[in-house]
Order: sequence, then structure tokens, then C-alpha cells
Amino acid sequence: MSVVRVERRRTVRDIAGAKGKVPIVCLTAYTAPMAKILDPNVDLLLVGDSLGMVVYGFTSTLPVTLDMMIQHGAAVVRGSSRALVVIDLPFATYQESPEVAFRNAARVMQETGAQAVKIEGGVEMAPTIEFLTRRGIPVMGHIGLVPQSVNTLGGFRTQGRDAAAADRLLADARAVEAAGAFSVVIEGTVATVAERISAAIAIPTIGIGASAACDGQVLVIDDLLGAFTEFTPKFVKKYADLAGVISSAAAAYAEDVRSRTFPGPEHVV
Repeated sequence: MSVVRVERRRTVRDIAGAKGKVPIVCLTAYTAPMAKILDPNVDLLLVGDSLGMVVYGFTSTLPVTLDMMIQHGAAVVRGSSRALVVIDLPFATYQESPEVAFRNAARVMQETGAQAVKIEGGVEMAPTIEFLTRRGIPVMGHIGLVPQSVNTLGGFRTQGRDAAAADRLLADARAVEAAGAFSVVIEGTVATVAERISAAIAIPTIGIGASAACDGQVLVIDDLLGAFTEFTPKFVKKYADLAGVISSAAAAYAEDVRSRTFPGPEHVV
């Protein structure tokens, strides 16, 4: 009798242990079908609050709710079996206090089956990260360009452009590490600064618009596939043009319907 071996799901210890060994591959996912497609190719699936922009059409991530994240997070967990699943805590669900953050993070973990949450912020969020990790909730940090703070940052601006800003980012990374985060995303940060941070801390860094020297990389799947057309960040490499493919398919379908060539005899009972 043959035995089918099912590869186990990645853990936070697997991701943390990859530091300096093998680059960590991460993509966002928001639905079960997409998670199933991506799962064999990635180490980590991030259910990002970027879904507010690429799925719901918001102009920022700020309107995203906890319920949205839970519904999409649960779908991604159901659609995957191999990758670690991390879910963003959205704006205003963790900044008020560590206790509020714990209640919301615990709900995410319980209702989705995900393995970790991600929160934005450095030194100022370190007490919250420590509060969560000491209570059994793994945390991925996020520093640099933090989209939930877009209003205070004055837009989606590259971070770490001068020595003082670079030092602040390094302090953020060290605070997140000391608080117990198992990894940290570095977004929209000058490459040399991100490289400096990656060399200075013992937890993996996941870059997006940062440095190739980061321990891993993440992209929004809709950007990678060319499905999101509102704008394209400089750091995005498009590996496909799904917007064009979908538009062409829809146009061909419309022509077939209008010419009554679809449905044909083979498509009806």
C-alpha cells in the first residue's frame, strides 16, 4: 500500500530559521483559488490590507475593516496547505492599546486559522508586539513606508533618505526584533538602508521596494500579474499582463454573444 506524503505547512520557526540560508518567497493572496495557485511556489502568503485598493477599489488601506481581513484570511487558509499564512491587522485595530490589539489579533487567529499577524510600526509599536508574542500570537513587523500612516507621511514617500531617517529605521527594526517579532517587512526604503538593517538584525527582513539584500521579497499579486492598472510602483516587476488577457477574453465573449455564436450546440443541453 502506497503512502501519500503531505508536505506540512511552514511555521514561523521555519521562516525565522531561513535567515542567511535561503531567500524567503512571499506574495499576497486574498482568495482561496489564488492561494491554491500560489501555494506550491511560495514560503509565505500575506493577506495584506492592500486588498482595500486592489480588490475593493479604495484609494488607501485605511477603510479596510477587521471583518474584511478575517473573511479573506480564512479563504486563503482554506486554499493553501504549504505556505505560512500571515494576516494584516488593519488600521485602528491595534494602535489604541496592547489589550485591544490582542483581542483583535486573537479573533483573527481563531476565525481564520492563520499562523501569524502583521502590524505596522517600529519603536512605538514594540510594547504591543511584545504583548502579543508573550501571549501566543506570532507577529511580523512592518517598518519603512507604512501605508496605514500615509496621511502623516504625506503620501507614499520613500523612507530613509538621510542619515537621521536611516538611524530611526534601524532603531525601529531593532525594537521590533527585541519585542519578539519573527520577521519584519521593510517597505519603500532606500536600498542601502534596507541592506544595513538586514545585516544588523537576526530576524529575516522581507523587502518590498527595498533592497535585494533583504532575506526575502514580497509583492502584491495583482501587481505581479498586471491585473491592477490604477498605478504601478517603481519596485514592481510585472510577470504577466492579465489585464490585457482578461480584456481580450471579455471582448471576444461579447462579440460571440452579440453575433449569437455563443452558446453553440455544444454548450447547451
